[in-house]
Amino acid sequence: MIWIVLLIGLLALLFLPALWVRRVMARYAEPADRYPVSGAQLARRLLDSLGLGTVRVERTEAGDHYDPEEKVVRLSEANYASRSLTAITVAAHEVGHALQDHKGFVPLRLRGTLVRLAMGAQRAAPVLLMAAPVLVLATRSPVLGLLAAVGAFGAMLLMTAVHLVTLPAEIDASFGRAMPMLRRENVLIPGDEPHARRLLTAAALTYVSAAMMSLLSLARWLPLLRR
Repeated sequence: MIWIVLLIGLLALLFLPALWVRRVMARYAEPADRYPVSGAQLARRLLDSLGLGTVRVERTEAGDHYDPEEKVVRLSEANYASRSLTAITVAAHEVGHALQDHKGFVPLRLRGTLVRLAMGAQRAAPVLLMAAPVLVLATRSPVLGLLAAVGAFGAMLLMTAVHLVTLPAEIDASFGRAMPMLRRENVLIPGDEPHARRLLTAAALTYVSAAMMSLLSLARWLPLLRR
């Protein structure tokens, strides 16, 4: 029975944050004409007010995000054109990341560095895992196999580090940047601030499920390293 309870708890930790985020985003996506400006228009207005006129605003099919390499705020089709509370809040959140980039916010910079390292490491991890038993058989040296397994584990650990570093950057983008901007620019309709805060919490928690899945993947390999 205790294992069933633990399994249910683990599944809840993995999937409930993502389900809650989708529910909150969908709830405030209507009405789609609540505000006089669209998500894209608000993003442009906020960027200009911050002196970030060179940062572009574009549509994307890859999900709402800020690209620090290209200096672009990218909004999904719905949030780009919609005038809903979700659209303007998500736009402010992504502008928050642009402001972090401009200010040299350390977690965002660190995330960018880790992402570049993790991309190569992700490609190397499966190769190292497959190579470990081959090395042991070919050299009759368990040490080489262990080193290959440790290398694969380290590669996966990098991806976990990316997700963990992302969390403070997301929280700061929501509550250290976006909410003060929305207040300063007097964007929100009276009574909408509590709902905007809920949306900003959802935006900040987008990566929680990914972080949990990454940690679960790491835990799966720990018994192999102890052998």
